[in-house]
Amino acid sequence: MTELETAMGMILDVFAKYSGTEGNKQSLTKGELKTLMEKELPGFLQNGKDKEEVDKLLQDLDANGDAEVDFSEFMVFVATLTSLCHQFFQ
Repeated sequence: MTELETAMGMILDVFAKYSGTEGNKQSLTKGELKTLMEKELPGFLQNGKDKEEVDKLLQDLDANGDAEVDFSEFMVFVATLTSLCHQFFQ
């Protein structure tokens, strides 16, 4: 597999690892999103306002208003975060 194919597979695996532990296997609940961020992006939840930050993030990501983050919404998050990191290191 190429590096890009490997990276795509890893994104799919990370989403699958956390989705469905509390309900729908095709989306992340607020709790699942928080766990994913704590484990996979620990630098993003460092202060005492973790719950408020996750609530705001979920609201911002939840394009269809179902109070969960589906894979397409998750990919918008990953792509935006990756783009911001790219810009930061330019």
